[in-house]
Amino acid sequence: MTRRQTLKTIVAALAVSASALALAPAPVIAQAPKTAVSQDARVRYNTVRIDDVDVFYREAGPKDAPAILLLHGFPTSSHMFRNLIPALADKYRVIAPDLPGFGHTKAPAGYKYDFAALTETIEGFTATVGLKRFAIYVFDYGAPVGYRLALKKPDRITAIISQNGNAYEEGLNPAGWAPIQTYWTNPTKENRDALRPFFKAETTKWQYTHGTPDAALVSPDGYTMDQVTLDSPGNAEIQLDLFGDYATNVALYPKFHEYFRAKKPPLLAVWGKNDPFFTPQGAEAYRRDNPNAEVRLLDTGHFALETHGAEIAALIRDFLGRTVK
Repeated sequence: MTRRQTLKTIVAALAVSASALALAPAPVIAQAPKTAVSQDARVRYNTVRIDDVDVFYREAGPKDAPAILLLHGFPTSSHMFRNLIPALADKYRVIAPDLPGFGHTKAPAGYKYDFAALTETIEGFTATVGLKRFAIYVFDYGAPVGYRLALKKPDRITAIISQNGNAYEEGLNPAGWAPIQTYWTNPTKENRDALRPFFKAETTKWQYTHGTPDAALVSPDGYTMDQVTLDSPGNAEIQLDLFGDYATNVALYPKFHEYFRAKKPPLLAVWGKNDPFFTPQGAEAYRRDNPNAEVRLLDTGHFALETHGAEIAALIRDFLGRTVK
């Protein structure tokens, strides 16, 4: 074959290849998967001034969606809702503030740490962030704060989710509350000092892990962060003041019950049944004043979200989907 013939053969082969490529389907170019989280569902972290208190809060969800106010308890902060917020934010406006004395909220010197003051601050917070009507998720200290809000303006509350948030004397475990109740009745320095072991690191961890089906399911982040606050200068005295003032919440229990009977708000009591402080009897008692109350007992402890977060989120979505429009 001559050189000229060889070149013609190569050119012809290239032409055939080009024609085949033109007829072949275009290659598929891999694209980054689209995120399932909308812009509204992303959690945002902000601080707002309420009187002289800088209230830190987490928020996610559409501004015009039905709202849920998440209220934490001792010794934690809005951090306890870190997984629950995004699990609800596609459908609800979810807001979780840190109470004064906890987390990132900063109160001035002279702030009176009692439950009336906490409620006043949170009431101002709801007005400032534009919550007009909202459901409340109450846990531990969050229960008396949320129920005090309900007593003041009952028509603002669309529903209640009580997760180990007590409102009945039978829900107070005598073993867990005895030293605190002693301080209520006899507020001596000796009885006050007897409560200081509550602020030790091993006690904080125990509150998270006691009664859980598997302690390995509990992230150390929560109790480690809580301990930082408890160990900060002056915080022990804040917590002791709140321990002493908790008696005023028990004194309000009859008024809470009257509210449940009169208004019958949709109510879901979802409870870690192995809680060393608030017994399952406290969950069941809601039915006495609100026969439509729904009770779900879970095989876990005080911090039920740590081990049963997905299950609680599903219960809330079903409950609010049926009761709040």
